[in-house]
Amino acid sequence: MIWMDDNPNLCCFFILFFRIFNKEFLGPQAQYNEEEEERKYYRRKRLGVIKNVVASSFGAMIVYGVYMGLLQMQLILHYDMTYREVKYSNLGLEDIDRKMLMGINVTPIIGFLYTPVLIRFLGTKWMMFLASGIYALFVSTNYWERYYTLVPSAVAIGVAIVPLWASLGNYITRMAQQYYEYANYREEHVQEQKKLPKGACHNYIIVFQSLFYVIFNLSFVFAELPMRLVLHHHLHENKHILANVKICGAAISGVIPGFNTTVLTNLPRSMLLIQVESVLMGFAFLSMIIFLVLCGPAYRPTEEIDLRSIGWGNIFQLPFKHLRDYRLRLLCPFFIYSGFEVIFAVSGFSLSYGVCILGLKSLWLLIVVYGLSSSVFSLLSLCLLRLPRWLALIGGAVVHGVLLVVLMVLSVKPSSPDQLGPLLVITALWGLGSALNKTGISTVVGMLYAEEKERLDFVYTIYHWWQAIAIFIVYLWSRMPMRAKLSILLATLLLACYCYWVMERRVARKVQHRIPRIPRPRHKVKGYCYLEEDNSDESDESDDEGDQAEDDDQVVEEMGEEGGQDPGAEAAESPRARRRGVEGQQHRWEDAE
Repeated sequence: MIWMDDNPNLCCFFILFFRIFNKEFLGPQAQYNEEEEERKYYRRKRLGVIKNVVASSFGAMIVYGVYMGLLQMQLILHYDMTYREVKYSNLGLEDIDRKMLMGINVTPIIGFLYTPVLIRFLGTKWMMFLASGIYALFVSTNYWERYYTLVPSAVAIGVAIVPLWASLGNYITRMAQQYYEYANYREEHVQEQKKLPKGACHNYIIVFQSLFYVIFNLSFVFAELPMRLVLHHHLHENKHILANVKICGAAISGVIPGFNTTVLTNLPRSMLLIQVESVLMGFAFLSMIIFLVLCGPAYRPTEEIDLRSIGWGNIFQLPFKHLRDYRLRLLCPFFIYSGFEVIFAVSGFSLSYGVCILGLKSLWLLIVVYGLSSSVFSLLSLCLLRLPRWLALIGGAVVHGVLLVVLMVLSVKPSSPDQLGPLLVITALWGLGSALNKTGISTVVGMLYAEEKERLDFVYTIYHWWQAIAIFIVYLWSRMPMRAKLSILLATLLLACYCYWVMERRVARKVQHRIPRIPRPRHKVKGYCYLEEDNSDESDESDDEGDQAEDDDQVVEEMGEEGGQDPGAEAAESPRARRRGVEGQQHRWEDAE
């Protein structure tokens, strides 16, 4: 340090520097405000929740946009007789398409058996990621169109439909609950992780469900890009395609009787189709990355462990037991109609009315108008922040009821370009009804079980399973007369409105509903048991035996009222309450010593 003795100014500089460094960085921060930092932390958490909702919505939109766009292009190509004979003369593409559609529409019927088990085993986020991977697998099989590639991938999509939608519904509702917790982090019931107060997060559920459907319904728009940009220039004119069609609309049976089996003027190049499929494959991978990277977990790690620890047998049985709740039973007709109306819009109406009257080149326009109207009118459900919740469902039902009556009497000759305006208006109004229907049902289900975060996967499984049943029924009735289809839709809609009115009336009269008790988690402890969380004092042995007896009673099949669960008991079972009990007991031991 001789050089410092020779340079006293440099020595003073270093001493001053170290003093400032210690004061500013290592010493106590005079400007640190704990409340302000806590407020900033929870604001970041709330922004993270909004990011999760937007990311999951875009992920679902991309998945279904890719899936519907590829399926539509594939079915049009396989329908053309020239394409089948030139490229796949001995494969039987028509038979492959029938079995592929059967796999997509029939397999979801058994989704009720495995969906809750899959969601709780994998977790909500990982279930969405896995389902999007299955849709990407379906896209990849179109590079090599064979029976052993297309049919198994279609069956896999049928297996993934109910888990994907149940996970999405569960995820959006959980994000609303988390947003409420982060917005009200000072509340005692939030800090102690108690059950949320009745109706606390209803506004967030309304906003997040509306945001989800605003983004998701754009999938109908993006699904038409392959049709408009690739196949549109290869389609025949209406005079050729509709040459043998005599009548359109309500008077026909089947889809379009007499529709020409040759719809392509020339075959698209194989390299062009490979490029389109590669782009779709890239978007499918993008959706997987969105679910994996941008979507946060729906539950805390300890909550996911608790959800799995009630026993796989109980997880398998609980969806069936939840059907004893009269609220879900009375909503089932609306669940079924929700599946009817969306499939009818994109297949029945768009083909038997749109393509039959305007031609195949106008199909993309009808679907785009339907998607845009559904997306824009989904914002109308935000009115439920000020208006009663029944308004969305009943409003959508009134719109669809009027349109069904109009469609029953609408019979037009084919190739009528002057009917473009009325058909676009009907399509936009049907999109309005669909938007109110989808957002209304999801919002009502979320509001009914907003405080029961351990039941959300069971409830949304029931909802989307009934939708899958409806889609299967639509698949079966494809050969029926159009007026019979419209009559079934109208009858289901009227029954759904009546059942929903009965349900709301019972809820307003506070009629108790029966819901199954969910057993307490049973954690299998392997190895050493530490005294940090549990009180293992011998004097409390009788209390532990009493708790064990309670657990055994709850595992037995018993039904309880929703109001029968004691909130004080739930507070006492929370980890923080148990920790305080253990610490208090340790302090008493120290005082006694």
